[in-house]
Amino acid sequence: MATPAGAVRVVAWLLLWEAAELTYSPAIAFNTTPTDAGIRATCSEIILRQEVLKDGFHRDLLIKVKFGGSIEDLQTCRLLIKQYIPTGLFVDPYELASLRERNITEAVMVSENFNIEAPNYLSKESEVLIYARQDSQCIDCFQAFLPVHYRYHRPHSKDGETFIVLNNPDLLMYCDQEFPILKCWAQSEVTAPCALNSKDNCQWNNMKYKSVYKNANLQVPVGLTIHTSLVCSVTLFITILCSTLILVAVFKYGRFSL
Repeated sequence: MATPAGAVRVVAWLLLWEAAELTYSPAIAFNTTPTDAGIRATCSEIILRQEVLKDGFHRDLLIKVKFGGSIEDLQTCRLLIKQYIPTGLFVDPYELASLRERNITEAVMVSENFNIEAPNYLSKESEVLIYARQDSQCIDCFQAFLPVHYRYHRPHSKDGETFIVLNNPDLLMYCDQEFPILKCWAQSEVTAPCALNSKDNCQWNNMKYKSVYKNANLQVPVGLTIHTSLVCSVTLFITILCSTLILVAVFKYGRFSL
């Protein structure tokens, strides 16, 4: 009699197990659709690397972006980098115009009423749009180039240097056709010109990426307040000397007619 009773219990447990699977299987299938699974399979990490080249007060900012995985569809996509320039740096709009004419970079200032002569403490943060180009040496890479320059800073009482933090940019992407990576990493939409010389605006996707470096820290030499009297005296002396020499040369070699 024990064996039939055990068989009944086994059959009952099997029926309960199948009922549980029927109850929960639709919910699982709803949350994991074949489309979502395919998107997750094609998702790849976007890597951004920001480097500051050269020495001195005039630097070059180089930004490289690398997409992993299959990127055949990237040929239909454009990449726009929105770089925020802190008050300690400036970008010369006239220099950008010259670089655009020579086809070296595709960048344009966003900020208006921009003063390149203002010192650090009288300037404001600015924005630059850089249309990145595909890297000829890397099939799934983009790169952008931007010249930046240091502003003058207030002198310090003790330390003869200060630091400028250049934050990572916003990475915007626009594709002519639907691209799986947009669903993976798109966070929001941003309105920006479709191309450098275009008056039309497009809805760009603000992309989530992984940065090689958190931020770029730039070291800037500054003057010391204890040298103020010496610097002013020497500057005034040289100014008077040069002015006197110019006046002497004018009266000695100049031709005056009434």
